Amino acid sequence: MLNIRINTPLEHFPLSVDIKIPGRGITALFGPSGCGKTSLLRCIAGLHKATQAHIEINGHSWQNSAHFVPPHQRKVGYVFQEASLFEHLSVKSNLLFAHDSNTSGNDALTFEEVTHLLGIQHLIDRMPDTLSGGEKQRVAIGRALLSAPDILLMDEPLSALDFKSKAEILPYFEQLHTRLSIPVIYVTHALSEVESLADHIVLMDRGQVTAQGNIQEIMLDLASPLVLFSKAGSLIDATVTQYDSDYDLTYLSVDGGVLKVPGKQGAIGERKRIRIGANHISLTRSANNDSTIINTLPVTIEKIDITDKAQCNLILTLGEHTRLLARVTRWSTDQMSLNVGDQLYAQIKGVSLVKY
Repeated sequence: MLNIRINTPLEHFPLSVDIKIPGRGITALFGPSGCGKTSLLRCIAGLHKATQAHIEINGHSWQNSAHFVPPHQRKVGYVFQEASLFEHLSVKSNLLFAHDSNTSGNDALTFEEVTHLLGIQHLIDRMPDTLSGGEKQRVAIGRALLSAPDILLMDEPLSALDFKSKAEILPYFEQLHTRLSIPVIYVTHALSEVESLADHIVLMDRGQVTAQGNIQEIMLDLASPLVLFSKAGSLIDATVTQYDSDYDLTYLSVDGGVLKVPGKQGAIGERKRIRIGANHISLTRSANNDSTIINTLPVTIEKIDITDKAQCNLILTLGEHTRLLARVTRWSTDQMSLNVGDQLYAQIKGVSLVKY
């Protein structure tokens, strides 16, 4: 775990956080613009000296009441919103600028591996002004990785990109997620990026942490702010089991059944993360095959929470271990006399893959 406790004044409110971050995987700092996410990142990097802080990374203290490790002595890879490449240097020279050639060990990323992981082998002789926004950001990430950091900090690295560039770069992020053995802290206010990339999440508002934990669990916590979002939903793990070429449908095995999604979505046996929106689930007491909805799975009501006068949030159990969030009207809840423990069928109107 990375242990981070910070209390320091900001311009409009104090930054007061106490978080524990896994030593591997991607942790998303998520919240509205101006809530203190970037300030927290800067404190971790040492770019902002917090008045009170305990920052411990991989068993090494970077700041406590007795000492403060300056930024240049912290092994941090930092990727900003803008790529900030050296315009007078080629891509190769940019990548090698901070390369730690003395790094050794099984987890050290080589120049060849970084360029391959990020798909930038063909760009190494180009100059930055000839690159697209997505290409520049991939080079910036590569430069940060080649500094052999103990931690990678990413401050809204996709915010300056258009939709097409974001779509192009996300698969490379997933490859890094699989290969890296260091923690990544990823700042964003885009829920879609959190759902696509994060393993762990820290929710922030006005300098305070409102929730933290495993992303799939936080999305199902009825006390979490995420559950109140209009686009709230669930993330579940699935495995590709079949492709029906006649109807162009991929069959995904999940705990408790099989889901069908349009298109060829991967090789047999490949693991996927899928998202099911809370508003995309309707409930019936009997399996109804006379419908255009092709995904119907048996579920049990675990919790019912009345969110407002019009709506209820329900936690549903699917299979032995999987849980789903469903949002239905209070009218429907009363008309169907829904209660905890009821065994129903969830008609799932939309399934989207969010992790490749």
